[in-house]
Amino acid sequence: MKETRICVIGLGYVGLPLARLFSTKYPTVGFDMNPARVDALMAGHDSTLEVADDLLQDAISNHGFVCTSDIERIRDCNFYVVAVPTPVDSDNNPDLTPLVGASTTVGKVISDGDVVVYESTVYPGVTEDSCIPVVEKISGKKLNVDFYAGYSPERINPGDKQHTVEHIKKVTSGSTPEIGCYINEVYASVITAGTHLAPSIKVAEAAKVIENSQRDINIAFVNELSKIFNRMGIDTLDVLAAAGTKWNFLPFRPGLVGGHCIGVDPYYLAQCAKRFGYNPEIILAGRRMNDGMGEYVATETVKLMLKKGIQVLRSHILILGFTFKENCPDVRNTKVIDIYRALKEYNVEITVYDPWANPDIVRKEYGIEVVNELPSERFDAAVAAVAHKKFEGLDILSLLNPEHVIFDVKGTLDRNIVDGRL
Repeated sequence: MKETRICVIGLGYVGLPLARLFSTKYPTVGFDMNPARVDALMAGHDSTLEVADDLLQDAISNHGFVCTSDIERIRDCNFYVVAVPTPVDSDNNPDLTPLVGASTTVGKVISDGDVVVYESTVYPGVTEDSCIPVVEKISGKKLNVDFYAGYSPERINPGDKQHTVEHIKKVTSGSTPEIGCYINEVYASVITAGTHLAPSIKVAEAAKVIENSQRDINIAFVNELSKIFNRMGIDTLDVLAAAGTKWNFLPFRPGLVGGHCIGVDPYYLAQCAKRFGYNPEIILAGRRMNDGMGEYVATETVKLMLKKGIQVLRSHILILGFTFKENCPDVRNTKVIDIYRALKEYNVEITVYDPWANPDIVRKEYGIEVVNELPSERFDAAVAAVAHKKFEGLDILSLLNPEHVIFDVKGTLDRNIVDGRL
């Protein structure tokens, strides 16, 4: 087997950490269609904060890691890894446009004997039925004759500095048994947590899509419990703490379910099921429950304000946090926007404070303003939506009027000052 020369296509939350890691063992090029992103990375800074500047700069200076948007610079590679987003459209149908674009890029440069591995989350069959035909059409080559393929689902957890890519076990697969072993060896050489070679690409695809679907369903269950116990006047977190004393009780908590994985992957699985004539009930029921939690938080906040006699119309409300999860700048598919939009229907004034979120990106994606500095005005209500560490120690009461409401989405605030929580 010739020297492995790796190209990672897509330098976001998934692709960049993987490319940086591969560069410690193999000649590696990172490819991204966004020249501004490439320039920033080559200057030694990752705006997603998934790769520390010192690690990125070390990869560039000492391991020859290169990022580019020039397709000619990846033509000499022979192991292509596709790590582009797989979103859903406005109707929650899978949008494979980024995958088709990346497959087109691969088709333009792939040579005989090369391998292309997909990491993007998909439903079973997408790699072989939707992606590979694009590569074949553009290149004029045939799978398992001229080139080979594999699937190794990403397991990046944005913002998590403990479970980084090398410390998470990796599932691998290949279009032939021999190529599966080769792909597995390449990943195993850098993944210290080890690898698991699946028997087929479809098995690996299915394994990925059910991981987050399982989490989604479990969170939906505790979200429903939260609604039930709220009506009964019982604190949900107290119930979960008591139930959690049993050895096999699963420790899920209620909350907003957004982001590019848990809030999206179930729709890919549901779409796949429908194609085979099965209407998934539990999967979509969980999605409906979780997709409605933002509106629920807003409604409960308004109810609490009315109970205290606080004028809702033209009141001033503070939302703490806008990213889809704590301690990361990722605002993709954040469900905090649902809280914002539902509150806006009551004709209130809203300030969103998030030191992690990029205001320009939020403005472009959602058409609203986010501030990175703590506002000086006083508010009638506050919704603690995201549990950033930067919020720890924040004197939230100093930001509020004497008569106020605090709704704690994540259950991290002192319960003595909170009026409501999930």
